[in-house]
Amino acid sequence: MALTSQIKSFFKRETAPEPVQTRSFDAAMGGRRGSAFMSYGSNATETLAAAAPLRSRARHAYANNGYVANGVNAIVAEAVGAGIEPASAHPDTAIRDPLNQEWLAFAESADVEGRTDMRGLLAQMVLATVVDGESFAVVEESSDGIQVRVIPAEMVDESKTADLGQGRYIAAGIEYDPRGRRVAYHIQPQRPTDLFPTSRDPIRVLAKDVLHLMRPLGPGQVRGVSWLAPVLLTVNELDQLQDALLVGAKIAAMHAGFVTDNNNIGGTGAYPEADSLTDISLEPGVVRILPAGTDIKFNSPSEAKDSIAFAKLTLGQIAAGLGIPQFWLDGDLTGANYSSLRAGLIPARAKLEQFQYHQIIPQALTPLWRRVQTRAYLSGSVEIPDLAPALLAEWLPPRFMQVDPAKDTKALIEQINAKLTSRTKAVASLGWNIADLDKEIAAETQTDTPQKTESTDDAA
Repeated sequence: MALTSQIKSFFKRETAPEPVQTRSFDAAMGGRRGSAFMSYGSNATETLAAAAPLRSRARHAYANNGYVANGVNAIVAEAVGAGIEPASAHPDTAIRDPLNQEWLAFAESADVEGRTDMRGLLAQMVLATVVDGESFAVVEESSDGIQVRVIPAEMVDESKTADLGQGRYIAAGIEYDPRGRRVAYHIQPQRPTDLFPTSRDPIRVLAKDVLHLMRPLGPGQVRGVSWLAPVLLTVNELDQLQDALLVGAKIAAMHAGFVTDNNNIGGTGAYPEADSLTDISLEPGVVRILPAGTDIKFNSPSEAKDSIAFAKLTLGQIAAGLGIPQFWLDGDLTGANYSSLRAGLIPARAKLEQFQYHQIIPQALTPLWRRVQTRAYLSGSVEIPDLAPALLAEWLPPRFMQVDPAKDTKALIEQINAKLTSRTKAVASLGWNIADLDKEIAAETQTDTPQKTESTDDAA
């Protein structure tokens, strides 16, 4: 008994006094409202833990949900379009065209598999970035030139994390030096088409040979997270809601009647030819007399009008999570006009322009431009006295399609006439190289010019 008392006294804890002050922010409080928020650690650790399951679920949503597929494809189309074209920024105008031609020659045969060009590869990388959260491409250089191979994100070994000593370390397959710079990627050797990949050590590929496209959520992030992460749960709930609405619509279309025997006497009454009341059926133009003591009721399932309105509200939530207008998801332009469409497109395109200049160009296109021009300089295919100016380029994404193309073209012409932009930038924004365009126009002009014919007197 004494021992029990000692144990109780040992584990006894005094009641903590009530705090004198409470938090001022409701979101930082506990209780019923505050407990709904889950804790979130650092960007690096949280994204590493969530990247793989989010990627798998996002791929499923993109492959099976029409709204998600339409929205993702719209993002890719607006971000890449026909392609993001470079314009050499070399100070010598005579050297710019050869440098641009070097890029065009590379872009035509950039795909290792030979199925598309650099523009198509860039669209694949952006699509993977939106769905998977990140995209990887290996730059391969041989005697034939420079080519690019896009690989799935899971081929960069997420399980490989180690401390290499002296400040060097590997995190989720990416190797860093003591200053925190990426120096190598550890890539699985199996092919993407392998159904049963074997367990083999990853291959160390230098960072200069790998393009890693991702939009980070914050400092310290190592791997990307799917853009669908904020809306995946909502998409799943919307799928279930739509299934329920479809089943409800099917039931509502089934017109059924139920005959009840109020007196519980049974029999056919006025229907001697029927075996039971269950044989009573409706026919066009017929008038039925029910037996005494019977009644008939028809099913009238409620039309889920509120559910339909809620479904549209949910689509708006999904569109907001992706940062796009709702009609990019469902294609519904009911009640839209020029002003509303333009107002909805401007903020969405501003976000995509930010993605173009903050991630696509510095993470994928600029390294490739420098690689191509360095090879051209070393091989002597382009005669330039200094390499550094040749590495400079201005990237011009294609102009976004406008609601009224005539107004957009007129505005572009006025900008050129007012010296607010150059014709080179205007042509590049349309997805064309100005040198090739001028040559093509000159050739067509020469072909269309009627040839001088000899006069009748000369002919005589």
